[in-house]
Amino acid sequence: MKIYVVYDSEGNHTKALAESIAQGAAAVPGAEVLIDHVNEADVYKLQEMDAIIWGCPGHFGTISSSLKTWIDKLGYLWAEGALINKVGAVFCTTATVHGGLEATMLNLITPMLHQGMIIVGLPGTVPENALYGSYYGVGISCPPGVDDNITQNDLKLGEALGKRVAHVTRSFINGL
Repeated sequence: MKIYVVYDSEGNHTKALAESIAQGAAAVPGAEVLIDHVNEADVYKLQEMDAIIWGCPGHFGTISSSLKTWIDKLGYLWAEGALINKVGAVFCTTATVHGGLEATMLNLITPMLHQGMIIVGLPGTVPENALYGSYYGVGISCPPGVDDNITQNDLKLGEALGKRVAHVTRSFINGL
């Protein structure tokens, strides 16, 4: 089972979240996880993947320009139906609590739906998701000027999403 984590990161917060997601997915037996910054990510790898998780910093409630440019290269995959029935999930970071986390995640989910992917979110039964989580994926706030502004809870949310995607993907592959 191959899982590809693609991220854009400007201040390393989104990178840290992406790494925690990859770590969570890799903890599930049988998962092979690849992780790339969007500048190194290869759209041609997507066809070989069973699950794709992408994320970025939220920019005024929408996708960062670097990740959006990368996603815009997926037209040929859409034309071929190459991503239909692949598992997908999303994540993002913002500088403020109400900085557009859910709007950004919905904007990240939309291209996956156009590709025919099966979206996996994070349920409320995940303890770390109860206080300030989202059902659309993982969205965390990293206020500027705050030391150590990505918390252990944030990283646990990332791990939980990675594990959930890997478990759902394994079940889907096994026809369960």
